[in-house]
Amino acid sequence: MENLIQTVNGWVWSPALVVLCLAAGLYFSFGTRFVQVRRLGEMVRLLFSTDKTQKTGITSFQAFAMALSGRVGTGNIVGVATAIGYGGPGAIVWMWIIAFFGAGSAFAEATLAQIFKENHRGQYRGGPAYYIEKGLRSKWLAVVFAIFAVVACGLFLPPVQSNGIATSFANTFHVEAWIVGLVVAGLIGLVVMGGVKRIANVAQIVAPFMAILYIILAVVVLICNASVVPAAFTDMIRSAFGLNEVLGGILGSTIAWGVKRGIYSNEAGQGTGPIVAAAAKVSHPVKQGLVQAFSVYIDTLLVCTATAVMILATKTYNVFDASGQLLVAAEGVTLGAPDVSYTSAALGTLLGVRWGGVIVSVALLFFAFTTIMAYYYYAETNLVYLFGNGKKEHVLIWVLRVGVVAAVFFGSLKEARIIWDLGDIGVGLMAWINIIAILLLSRVAFKALRSYEKQRKAGQDPKFDAKELGIKNADFWE
Repeated sequence: MENLIQTVNGWVWSPALVVLCLAAGLYFSFGTRFVQVRRLGEMVRLLFSTDKTQKTGITSFQAFAMALSGRVGTGNIVGVATAIGYGGPGAIVWMWIIAFFGAGSAFAEATLAQIFKENHRGQYRGGPAYYIEKGLRSKWLAVVFAIFAVVACGLFLPPVQSNGIATSFANTFHVEAWIVGLVVAGLIGLVVMGGVKRIANVAQIVAPFMAILYIILAVVVLICNASVVPAAFTDMIRSAFGLNEVLGGILGSTIAWGVKRGIYSNEAGQGTGPIVAAAAKVSHPVKQGLVQAFSVYIDTLLVCTATAVMILATKTYNVFDASGQLLVAAEGVTLGAPDVSYTSAALGTLLGVRWGGVIVSVALLFFAFTTIMAYYYYAETNLVYLFGNGKKEHVLIWVLRVGVVAAVFFGSLKEARIIWDLGDIGVGLMAWINIIAILLLSRVAFKALRSYEKQRKAGQDPKFDAKELGIKNADFWE
């Protein structure tokens, strides 16, 4: 079974998907004239604005916090360690690259989600399944995406987060993994039973607070290791382009792991971010597109970079090639395969091994917990898409809630590598469909951006008129 999972993961994450992700990011960046740079200040301003004329939906900041919850998780702590461990320091540079260009993809998919969203029983629902059906008029492909999303976000991805929590607590506090899994599963059950409003309320408090606190801790570590930080950045850049003598032979792995872990962490192009983006109440779809693009920066350029530079500056990492041969060994500490111990060891150089593990465990608990909440919402939205007009919707939502709780517990019991492979398969399947869909719908996203910028230039608060722009099936805005 393990070999089968790894084989399928290799098929899904072939070089073709890596190229597709990078190409889509480049296409949307140039197509929007690098809106992720031109409108950076506006992204921050829009975080705290919302359309008060709409009574339904959540605020832009709540949507941002929920998206950030989905993005900031084990990918920022454990995912960065695996990227370095199997791709070398240069993998982080490729995470930056996919984040920068991926912000263009994130803008496009979030804008499309807003354009084609629906009001379903007092909640805004949207995302790839909705814009594939309405924009591309392909019901069958929308259904396929929705099925992949329910399986990936409901069953494959939550165990990745709970596995990271269980492993960290087992190493630090010597608590049995199944006990940690049981507690986390119970807490998740209490939150998801409250629906999107409760998830949004928890996310808007926990996610920003933990991200800021974690970055502050990372900055302290870097200040204490200031003399070696420039060398760490130099090592990243050299390794990223095959200039490191020891790691030059794994350049392909460097790029692949950087892109894979970058997309897993920041979700740009994956198709999950737009599901949350659709829930926000805004007067123009582009507003939420800009907000979601900004969340990609927070995730990768700040939180992931903080983890990476800590690990690299303190040299608490190993690097392995595809066959498992050790190429680079950690200095002053014994480490095995890439996992949360790399980050714990980095913090441990400043605070001691015990306190380093404690801080990482607590950070991982909050990061991963909020990410699981976001995953549940992604799965629920796609379940509603599939069965929302039927009498079974309420029952199926409860089945999903039980399934997510069970998956969280399951993740605490399994080996990390298998769990990550399943998570990668889920992410990859969604990314294949979503990226192709947003490329085919790019004309609609570009049209919305031109409408927004024209109104901004005229000094107006932009309003969206689908009929005026000739965009069909945008029923909500009509």
